Amino acid sequence: MEDILKHSHSGLRWLALILLIITIVKSFAGWLGSKPFTLGDKKLALFTLISIHIQLVLGLVLYLQLVTNSTFDFAASMKDPLQRFFSVEHIVGMLAAITLVTIGYSTSKRAATDKLKFKKLAIYFTIALLLIVAMIPWPFMQKFTSYHWY
Repeated sequence: MEDILKHSHSGLRWLALILLIITIVKSFAGWLGSKPFTLGDKKLALFTLISIHIQLVLGLVLYLQLVTNSTFDFAASMKDPLQRFFSVEHIVGMLAAITLVTIGYSTSKRAATDKLKFKKLAIYFTIALLLIVAMIPWPFMQKFTSYHWY
């Protein structure tokens, strides 16, 4: 079961990233090009929010499996870069990014003008994307440690 969750969480990140990037590009184009905020733009932002929250649920289930494991020692994990990454750094960074996506979506819904809606999405989602990219366990990061992610 844990392997299915890991692969789902790892694979669905691509959908979340692609939707996030598309939403950011369209938001900057709408903001800087003074385009109308359409129902399609609203749905794209909503699907991005949903995909990010699905990742949150999968990640939290994996995290709970990690910390409720009888052999898990939180204090010892702080000395191990790989364990520290997954038990602290990854989850804190991702929770911050998910919070930014949620705030960006919510504030854009309430914004008075189309330009302001695009601006809110562009700014919040871009900062969230930077956090997400920094906190993803990329394969090239393996050379910095002697461990393997998945």
